[in-house]
Amino acid sequence: MVRTLLFLVLAIAASARKPLPNAHAHNDYEHKRPLLDALEHGFCSVEADIYLVGRDLLVGHDPDDLKPGRTLQKLYLDPLRKRVKAHKGHVYAGKKTEFTLLIDIKSDGDQTYRALSNVLSEYHEILTGTRDGVTTKRAVTAIISGNRAKEAIAADNPRFAGIDGRLDDLKSDLDKNLVPLISDNWNNHFKWKGEGEMPAAERQKLQAIVKQAHATGCRIRFWATPEKAAVWREFVAAEVDLISTDDLAGLLRFLSKDPLNTAGRE
Repeated sequence: MVRTLLFLVLAIAASARKPLPNAHAHNDYEHKRPLLDALEHGFCSVEADIYLVGRDLLVGHDPDDLKPGRTLQKLYLDPLRKRVKAHKGHVYAGKKTEFTLLIDIKSDGDQTYRALSNVLSEYHEILTGTRDGVTTKRAVTAIISGNRAKEAIAADNPRFAGIDGRLDDLKSDLDKNLVPLISDNWNNHFKWKGEGEMPAAERQKLQAIVKQAHATGCRIRFWATPEKAAVWREFVAAEVDLISTDDLAGLLRFLSKDPLNTAGRE
């Protein structure tokens, strides 16, 4: 009885939370309650690493972390489908904010994607999909990162996932429906770690990268970023679309209070 009441309280809190469109839960599955903790904090993007083990898509950072039953379906797709159904087509009640499920493939890209494609098709009613070149937006947008089977993904028809691009992809013609997100390692492009003022040249470089990504219709995020408010503030100012963090509460507090950000405030 107590457990049921606690679940209801947490569910109501998650539903009432104002969504934070730019909050991304990096390695979300390492939290005590994968997906649910992120939703309770208003996050609109979560990241799950997967391995193909037999026929199962198991979630975990390393092979030693994998446990039977901790599948992509059980931890993410099933609860998302229940929420979308309960909220009449949305992850957050009454909110049309886009929700991203970033799926980082750790095992063989082609084999894993074939299995993943079959699984995603079973959740087609909640996933953004492309059929015969026409894309239909739905409550959840799945994006494939890690070992990306680019050719297989691009050829899939219908397709229920996009590709997580890299900064080099901005130099080519991009289909924003196939590559809706550009991600890259912060440390490969910037030296600033959040101490002191961000160098003017690096701030201009960040702004130029974001502007270039947005010109193609893509969103942008960086990984391996310092967990510091100074960095988050620069991201908000530059209009970086997804801010990656393992500190759910910390980013929630920042986005709710920072004067440059309006996403987390009523």
